[in-house]
Amino acid sequence: MEQGRQRGKRVTITDVARHAGVSTTAVSKVLRNAYGVSTGMQQKVRAAIAELDYRPHAAARGMRGRTYTIGVLLDNIRNPFFADILDGVQDALSTSEYTVLIGAAGFGAEAQRKTVESMVDRQMDGLILIAPGTPRDEVLNVARATPTVVIGHHDTSDVHDSVADADAAGAGLVVDHLVGLGHRHISLVASPGTRGSRWRHTPEIELVTGYEQAMERHGLADLTRVCKGAYSDEGGHKAGMSLLSGSHRPTAVVTGADVAAMGVWRAAHELGLRVPDDVSIVGYNNTAVADLATVQLTSVDQAGHDMGSTAVRLLIERVEGRRDRAVQVSMTPRLVVRDSTSAASTGS
Repeated sequence: MEQGRQRGKRVTITDVARHAGVSTTAVSKVLRNAYGVSTGMQQKVRAAIAELDYRPHAAARGMRGRTYTIGVLLDNIRNPFFADILDGVQDALSTSEYTVLIGAAGFGAEAQRKTVESMVDRQMDGLILIAPGTPRDEVLNVARATPTVVIGHHDTSDVHDSVADADAAGAGLVVDHLVGLGHRHISLVASPGTRGSRWRHTPEIELVTGYEQAMERHGLADLTRVCKGAYSDEGGHKAGMSLLSGSHRPTAVVTGADVAAMGVWRAAHELGLRVPDDVSIVGYNNTAVADLATVQLTSVDQAGHDMGSTAVRLLIERVEGRRDRAVQVSMTPRLVVRDSTSAASTGS
């Protein structure tokens, strides 16, 4: 078998084309997973790539205008929902030559801005921004020059595509479920968001809106209570301690993320409260942790894997040249009922 590295000379795309008996253009199309390439062509070219041990040279491709790298921005790696999105991203790119580079920038707008700028400086072909805290006008400026898909935020634009969950509808599903169980004192833990970001329709804003509308629909507007807390275990714990240690303790707590729900659960345990006998808890995202045998958390499924794979599909379309229109995709939420919710106790 002819091996490029064993010969001491780097194998080029021309060598692959000659070995496969096709044009360099055909090899390029296979490498970038372009649409319209036949299965036979894919197999022929990939066989040649394997036989020659060909590895595209990122720096050279960058000079030609393509690096085959995609940057994914997220605020932290501890939120298991992001793992679901990243699984969808990786699966969608598994047959392509694209490499994903992840930037976990934290919750601060400045740190996120620097991470995005770093991705752009490294000539990444496209960006997937997961609920960015970076100011909206800065994201729009980046998207005008670099193909971009925003996940989470509902704000639309002609310069980037969007993938979001119908968060207001998801909140309504939860409230309807809890009211059906006899709950009236239902509190919500929602992210405080990022100040000055100028995003008008973030997931947390949509979630709060849906929660308040659902409570009003059931005649419970006077009992609405929103507690701000970061979508982390610590953020949920802090919010849980505030809600559950007061004199007007809710009988049910809804959170905007499973990871925050686990923090609320920890606070309930520390306060001697039983879930769901004393307080029902609902998460959001339906991550793997929600279905653990020792947890069984009721949660809203917003198809994280599908969000990631859809974002990739839209991004590749933009990288390949679609500029005439922006695409917005909305996922339909689904409530998954488990053991963390039950009928409200008498007198609640």
